[in-house]
Amino acid sequence: MQFKLGLIINPVAGLGGSVALKGSDGADTAQQAMILGATPKSNARTQLALEQLLPYQHQIEVFTVNGEMGENTALKLGFKTEVVYQSAIPTVPEDTENAAKALLEHGVDMILFAGGDGTARNICSAVDDSIPVLGVPAGCKIHSGVYAITPKAAGRVVEMLVTGELVTVSDADVMDIDEEAFRQGTVRARRYGEMQVPSELRYVQSVKNGGKESDELVLADIAAYVISEMDADTQYIMGSGSTVAAIMEELGLDNTLLGVDLIQDHELLSQDMTAAQLLQRVDDAPTKLVITLIGGQGHIFGRGNQQLSPELIKKIGKENIIVVATKTKLQALNGRPLIADTGDEQLDQALSGYINVVTGYNDHVMYAVGHADLN
Repeated sequence: MQFKLGLIINPVAGLGGSVALKGSDGADTAQQAMILGATPKSNARTQLALEQLLPYQHQIEVFTVNGEMGENTALKLGFKTEVVYQSAIPTVPEDTENAAKALLEHGVDMILFAGGDGTARNICSAVDDSIPVLGVPAGCKIHSGVYAITPKAAGRVVEMLVTGELVTVSDADVMDIDEEAFRQGTVRARRYGEMQVPSELRYVQSVKNGGKESDELVLADIAAYVISEMDADTQYIMGSGSTVAAIMEELGLDNTLLGVDLIQDHELLSQDMTAAQLLQRVDDAPTKLVITLIGGQGHIFGRGNQQLSPELIKKIGKENIIVVATKTKLQALNGRPLIADTGDEQLDQALSGYINVVTGYNDHVMYAVGHADLN
């Protein structure tokens, strides 16, 4: 029996991340991102997912969209492929919705799609909860619970379905935020519906936890300790998130809550930097990186901080990465590992293992990075 896999790729998903635009929504944002030097990555991330299915090609038929919305990647890997919808060039959000409707008409068994929360919204408006779907994470904003934790994890879930393993299907929320407010440092999340998702919990992420840490004393302790350990001759890249923001607040420095800043000797050098700008500055002085994890999901790279490119992380080195988090935030993961989803598989493997997490003043825990089932 052939498994009929629907495939939709948003070719501009995530373009705005590396150039600090914090998204790709809007008619002009993708074009602006390209002008600033961003490169499309959603097809490459989808390829990582589909490569997990190469041993089962004879069992799978891919129904998809022309060109960069699916056809090119499916054919490149040798899958039996049928184009059921012709998109505009350049593509628009309506193409995603219309493609999803076309896939429904062709009776696919599930839809695999690549993008971010905007793409998930488009899919949801077309299919609602009528068919199982699964997202390959490729966007800047991924608050929804319909995405796998990594591209390879998405492929693994589809593999389980193709090979007949028992996989529970359950409803998951589709969330999105206001990008314009997001660019101003405000998160306004809204639920847009729910879709059926294969709920293999090792591979499918949780809905992102919203809100700031309530334990201000713990955050103050973390901030005080990190600051006490700072070297005046070293520059520090300060990642996004409320835990890192607490350190910046303790320093009395302006902070880009949803961006990346650069400081040295307790002074702000640059704010809301792009991937290219960070690479230019990393050789100016010894450099360390301060990051936290996304609450409820555990990602330390690949979610909302695409400015931290694989090239930058390699230059900085794992030994110069400072992870900060409260124990409450770590406990909420229920033993799941932290996730490094940089887009560079070899780097993700190099980052795997146990890492020291600052959880208070001179208080640390060892916590796992990576996913054993994906190595």
